[in-house]
Amino acid sequence: MQFWDTIVTYFRNFSMYLGTSQWQDYTEIIIIAILLYFTMKWMKNTRAWSLLKGLLVVLIFVLFAKVFHMDTILWLFSNILQFGVIALIVVLQPELRKALETLGRSNILGSVLYFGQQPGGDYLSDASIREIVRACSQMGRVRTGALIVIENKESINRIDETGIKVDAEITSQLLINIFEKNTPLHDGAVTVRNNRVSSATCYLPLSTSDMISKELGTRHRAAMGMSEESDAVIVVVSEETGRISVAHDGILDTNLTDETLTRILLSTVGKNTEEESEKNAKGKRRRRKHEDT
Repeated sequence: MQFWDTIVTYFRNFSMYLGTSQWQDYTEIIIIAILLYFTMKWMKNTRAWSLLKGLLVVLIFVLFAKVFHMDTILWLFSNILQFGVIALIVVLQPELRKALETLGRSNILGSVLYFGQQPGGDYLSDASIREIVRACSQMGRVRTGALIVIENKESINRIDETGIKVDAEITSQLLINIFEKNTPLHDGAVTVRNNRVSSATCYLPLSTSDMISKELGTRHRAAMGMSEESDAVIVVVSEETGRISVAHDGILDTNLTDETLTRILLSTVGKNTEEESEKNAKGKRRRRKHEDT
């Protein structure tokens, strides 16, 4: 095969190539190595890791065929390889989409361009957090299931549009009434935006991760799916156990107390987040002034 012949020729002439290398070549090698590292790190947590191990076995088999001149196998492999890349993209489409969404949620150019997407709303006030915690605590005691999506920096407008518009002040009584069994709005998730209950009966994407315990139900899987696709904070009250959980950045914290829930909300979507950012900015300005003097 031409591919293997090219590799063999390259290694034979490696010393000659090394003498003609410039700084751009070494820079490219470093960049490619970094990209390869992060690609392997990403693949390890997806189905692509199993596929990569399978491809490695195939490549070893092809190398074996090349050494012993099994031309028919090499011919079959070279023809299949033409469609293999397309097939790989189709198989890994969900993982590739999730990786691109993660890259899009990063702050690269985010402060300059929004590409048509509006940023998330204001931080959650202390009063709103108290009402949410009070509602979850009361629903947990009577084992009423609940699913609350709280907007963070990234807009959740696409999720908001799947439900019924509410646009009401956040109160524990309202949240309890929405999730009360056998009421029209209890099925689905409630979204919280701009310190208001925005919509109810919203549909969330379900997580396909194998790391979620089989003991957890659809609400927890939906919360994990939403946290994997956005930076939103999702609060879950289990209908079976009454336990409170929070999903954020693809991590699920379970069996939370009222105090722990309050602390998590304050640190992720609460006023403390804004104050901490301002405090860090002031600290940097002070350090710059000190260095200048």
